[in-house]
Amino acid sequence: MSWKEKLQHKYALSEQGANDMIKAFLTATVSNIVLMFPVGLLYFLVEDYLNDNLSGRGVFYLVGSILCLVLIAVTTYIQYNCTFLATYVESGVRRITLAEKLRKIPLSFFGKKDLSDLTSTIMADCATIETASSHYIPELFGACVSTAMIAVSLFFFDWRMALAALWVLPVSFLIVLSARKFLRYLSRKQMKLKMVCTDGIQECLETVRDLWANDAQENYMAGLEKKIKAVEKHAVAAELGNAVFVSGAQMILKLGIATVALVGGILLSKGSIDLLTFFMFLLLVSRLYDPMQISLQNLAAIISVDVQCERLDEILSHSVQSGSTEMKYDGYDIAFSHVGFSYDSKESVLKDVTFTAKQGEVTALIGPSGGGKTTVSRLASRFWDIDKGTITVGGMDISKIDPETLMSLYSIVFQDVTLFNNTIMENIRIGRSDATDEEVIAAAKLAHCDEFADKLPEGWHTMIGENGSELSGGERQRISIARAFLKDAPIIFLDEATASLDVDNETLIQEALSRLIQDKTVMIIAHRMRTVSDADKIVVLKDGVVAEEGAPEELTAKDGVYRHMAKTQLQAAGWKL
Repeated sequence: MSWKEKLQHKYALSEQGANDMIKAFLTATVSNIVLMFPVGLLYFLVEDYLNDNLSGRGVFYLVGSILCLVLIAVTTYIQYNCTFLATYVESGVRRITLAEKLRKIPLSFFGKKDLSDLTSTIMADCATIETASSHYIPELFGACVSTAMIAVSLFFFDWRMALAALWVLPVSFLIVLSARKFLRYLSRKQMKLKMVCTDGIQECLETVRDLWANDAQENYMAGLEKKIKAVEKHAVAAELGNAVFVSGAQMILKLGIATVALVGGILLSKGSIDLLTFFMFLLLVSRLYDPMQISLQNLAAIISVDVQCERLDEILSHSVQSGSTEMKYDGYDIAFSHVGFSYDSKESVLKDVTFTAKQGEVTALIGPSGGGKTTVSRLASRFWDIDKGTITVGGMDISKIDPETLMSLYSIVFQDVTLFNNTIMENIRIGRSDATDEEVIAAAKLAHCDEFADKLPEGWHTMIGENGSELSGGERQRISIARAFLKDAPIIFLDEATASLDVDNETLIQEALSRLIQDKTVMIIAHRMRTVSDADKIVVLKDGVVAEEGAPEELTAKDGVYRHMAKTQLQAAGWKL
């Protein structure tokens, strides 16, 4: 792996970002060296003064001073562009890259991550690395390289004075580097506490209605306050731990001035060095140690940033779902053949599932909770990749097809509807982005969205709030169904699509769905037996296997799971207080 590739991997950089960081290293080095030019000019000025050679050299020092100022200004400007401006551009690229990567990562990854955790990675972690890339890393590199070059040159003047000036540098850096594990531990623990706190705040906002309804807000806020206090307490401890090592190293660095003065004074008294050399070393160390003190702080900050880099790298290095963008299929039958799957590689959700959902038929998936119904629909959509067996659509192995390409064949209505803080019209248009207003409204009317849209202040252009907060559960579900009507894909998945509807609206929606599903492959997930009573085929899933399958009347005649579920629901329907 090349140096540039290591930078890309370490700090989540694009190729251009890595190139820009290398430029930042070089310009920071040149800028630090240029800042030493006035010291050299002052050295020659003092030398001429001591030797009484100043006459006629005033113009030289005037021009030299102007040139030093110009060089400092130019190199600072170039360094600013190569460091700060380039970093801000790269920060935008990094966030877009993360978003693009998240599009292709299997949904199993999101099952292991909280929303607040991912949001923190994209926003807070990226911002932290942005600061590191613009302030810490280039400055540390530039200071170290320029100091090393100056250190070598000092030995040509006097090796004894050079040692007196430079011995503190490796000692100071070793102090900070020796604390690497401890600083990473503090940073990792701080991140963990922040995530716990962020989760608590997000949960509070999402469940505030339930907290009030159960008079539990006081107890919850007390627990949340403990989480906030834990973050505050550890932040103080982390800053203290950082300060102990950094401040200790900076104190050692300051000893260099004392050793230069002490050694220089001894050598000067013995006549081993002249006054000018002594003066030059005192002048150099005063300029040399200032950037190195900042470098020690930068080094500690870079060590702490490793945690954010690891979190970003976890996303960017994660395997993606890929496949061909060309599909070759014969019809739209969905066939499961000996499919096995587990979410966490421990407990199998599906063990050995085999069945076929045929085109032109409605296949209903039923069974006890946890039997694998929703998992089957998600696997058929390639939201996850199976552990064993095959799933085909029209004879085409879906594991070899790009997930986004595959999704063009599907219309899905989930039980948990996701809406956006936009108008009714635009929320439905998500089903097909190029649809005209007339097509959107036609699909909406099929889902009976006009019944509530016409009553709203701005009609179809009414903003519905975050996740449709201005609408009822049934209204939100109808918008989701309207999306499916608009997309009009050859394969339809309905996951408890009418669960949030009352009986009258459920009947209307089912009539509309009956028009939508003609000549298509339809899979329905439902718990209510009357929802699937007209299905062509029922697949009963229990304990990760197909317990029964067949037409409703066939399964009713058997004394199996389906008959038991139907009987139980019938008894429950007649239950009264």
